[in-house]
Amino acid sequence: MSGILSMILAGGEGTRLAPLTSVRAKPAVPFGGNYRIIDFVLNNFVNSDLLQIFVLTQFKSHSLLKHLSRSWRVTGLTSRFIDPIPAQMQTGKHWYQGTADAIYQNVNLVEGMDPEVVCVFGGDHIYKMDIRQMINFHHDHGALLTVAAIPVPVSQADQFGIIEVDENGKMIGFEEKPKENPKTIPGRPGYALASMGNYVFDAKTLVQTLKDDAEDMESLHDFGHSIIPKLFESGDVYVYDFSINEIRGEPENSRGYWRDVGTIDSFYEANMDLISVIPPIDLYNKHWPLRSYHPPVPPAKFVHDEKNRTGQAIRSMVASGCIISGSIVYNSVLGFNNHIHSHSYVDSSVIMGNCDIGRGCRIRRAILDKNVSLAPGTVIGEDPVHDRERFHVSAEGVVVIPKGAKIGF
Repeated sequence: MSGILSMILAGGEGTRLAPLTSVRAKPAVPFGGNYRIIDFVLNNFVNSDLLQIFVLTQFKSHSLLKHLSRSWRVTGLTSRFIDPIPAQMQTGKHWYQGTADAIYQNVNLVEGMDPEVVCVFGGDHIYKMDIRQMINFHHDHGALLTVAAIPVPVSQADQFGIIEVDENGKMIGFEEKPKENPKTIPGRPGYALASMGNYVFDAKTLVQTLKDDAEDMESLHDFGHSIIPKLFESGDVYVYDFSINEIRGEPENSRGYWRDVGTIDSFYEANMDLISVIPPIDLYNKHWPLRSYHPPVPPAKFVHDEKNRTGQAIRSMVASGCIISGSIVYNSVLGFNNHIHSHSYVDSSVIMGNCDIGRGCRIRRAILDKNVSLAPGTVIGEDPVHDRERFHVSAEGVVVIPKGAKIGF
């Protein structure tokens, strides 16, 4: 589609996802064995044939930039690009002070491209979306801004911008992360309508609104806190119901699947979703390929077929380069190049990559970041008190081992 510029916000610190974000930006965190979190939004744009994309980076961006250069390079066609844009302090010597300020500091890119429409999407959610359908909705309603939204339980409303709409989909109310008494969806008292942080703007409206916001010294320079509350009062802000988005080849149960993997527990549960018998997000749809960087490694290998020494993985996803050597992996997600030695047992865990799990280890409900080594006989996830003394443990009891840790040596 000509006249459409896309800007992905990928500069957040992701503090709630620590220690996985202690060495990398949140969008660069490995996910689902083969991917990084940012791959999902990038695949949404590429599969929607929208290939004029700026990726705005900031904190701890090296890992993200390396991933983008390996797997998301577009060359040879000048009208198509996926360009990472590090924070350049174009408007002053300060970091991005909010999501709106991130776009404002790069408003020269928007003005230089002179698009009709600008898509501003977050880079840290797990979902599939045909973005063209949202853009068509935006055009059909003559909107200045269209906000994608999904229902969420009222108990989670304080994590999102909560929206009110009329019968035509026009926004008539908005409150960013309400602390109490969020507006509920008519007819669904236990649910509120939440912004997904995905926006389609009329380009001229976006540029002028950002410039006005930059001059407001009281503003938080954030789309949720500052831009949407001002714009919707004009009467030209509409809400796109994500649940109506259709993707060819997707099972019906995946309709409306979207996960904000902002905490360790939500990140863990989203990984576990992938290995459900009927997963709510389908990685195997040939009509919606999920691209990423695949290192030059051999196929996964399962070795030994002896009594009490059988290498097997049950209800699990195992990436290339893994060696399951006389051990059992159950209900888990394994990234590239993990070696699970004999008589070890891995249950309900996420092992990101290049990990070496020694002989006779037992691991349950854990996340192992990349390059972790466990000495033979190491036990993780069976003694909550001992685990909390040694490691980061989430509110739901998921143990997290940071990148490069050597345990038990």
